[in-house]
Amino acid sequence: MPEEIAVQPTSIQDLKPKMQLEGTVTRTELYGAFVDLGLGRDGMIHISRLAPKRVKKVTDKVQPGDKVKVWVVDVKPDEGRIGLTMVEPPDVEWSELKEGEIRKGRVVRLERYGAFVDLGAERPGLLHVREMGRYVRQPSEAVKENEEIEVRVLRVDRRKRQIDLSLDLGREEDTFEEDQEPFLSPMEIAFQQAQEIKAETRRHKQHKQKSRGRKDRFEDIYQRTLDNA
Repeated sequence: MPEEIAVQPTSIQDLKPKMQLEGTVTRTELYGAFVDLGLGRDGMIHISRLAPKRVKKVTDKVQPGDKVKVWVVDVKPDEGRIGLTMVEPPDVEWSELKEGEIRKGRVVRLERYGAFVDLGAERPGLLHVREMGRYVRQPSEAVKENEEIEVRVLRVDRRKRQIDLSLDLGREEDTFEEDQEPFLSPMEIAFQQAQEIKAETRRHKQHKQKSRGRKDRFEDIYQRTLDNA
């Protein structure tokens, strides 16, 4: 959980990211709200950090005089700037996730193609069934929902907000063979399966056409044989 404090800080130098504080909204602007933390310098909550979902107007969420619970995002003591948020930060930031590291997590959902594991980050990581073991065909054969497990972080894609995991704790990422099948997202898996079904249908249709052609040729030869008899 984000860091909570037993004693209210007395100066801006005491502040650390994820520290939980309480304060009073002193004023609002179009771009955010300013909060008195009792440090001689107000902190600022940007409009994008007032709630998990998009906020159209700052005054829809806070008004001057409101008591608010906030978390420290960043601090610049030399500039006297304190960045705050009203959205509780995750235990693990994207910048803290490192490829190859081992982390503990809880299985929160099972799907046909894998399991989603909560690492305390913004969103769960995907443990693909391919990363559960050579002989595992169904995720339920390897893990169970709500089970606490250890996983290795394979890849972190901040742009796609995607975390790929593995149960193979001993394998290093740089030992992967270059021709290894690349990871596919659930949408890409569905598209691939649709393409395979389409290709199989096409092959079946072509086979029937060839069989019909061979049958027609046989009947033609048979008929000519009868005519010449």
